[in-house]
Amino acid sequence: MARLTETDKARNEAAIRAAMDRILAGDLPPAGRADLKTLAAMADVTRTGFYPKKNRDGASRPGLYQHLAEEFTRRLGELRAAGATVDPRDAQVDRLKQQVDELKKRITARDEQLAELSEFRVVAISRLAAQHDEIERLRTQVAKRSSLYTVPSAPDHP
Repeated sequence: MARLTETDKARNEAAIRAAMDRILAGDLPPAGRADLKTLAAMADVTRTGFYPKKNRDGASRPGLYQHLAEEFTRRLGELRAAGATVDPRDAQVDRLKQQVDELKKRITARDEQLAELSEFRVVAISRLAAQHDEIERLRTQVAKRSSLYTVPSAPDHP
């Protein structure tokens, strides 16, 4: 693998900074995100330069563009802390989470309303049954007394 010249490194760093500015301004490619993978793709460099490396002796050394990755992460964090939404997917996720919360509240309210209506139905049916029994009792009582006017009973419905 060929080593990069200082000119190539400078050109790549300039491309990374330009891509970083575009991403942080919200100019993302289709299916891109505000992350290092998209940054590397937009700058046309490999992602491996953003991460630390290991020497043959096991010692760690910084990646070629690790300082730019740290700057990108820091700037992205500052924008998010300020309330800016760089990635439209993040805004969509936030919006969908709010909708889910609202729908959960509506479902809870509906469940409570259904429980109240079910309880009301039971009470209403019980009252109607009690009234029907009282009416039948009074009709029977009237039928036993011949001197009283009889109330006609309701026709039987099949």
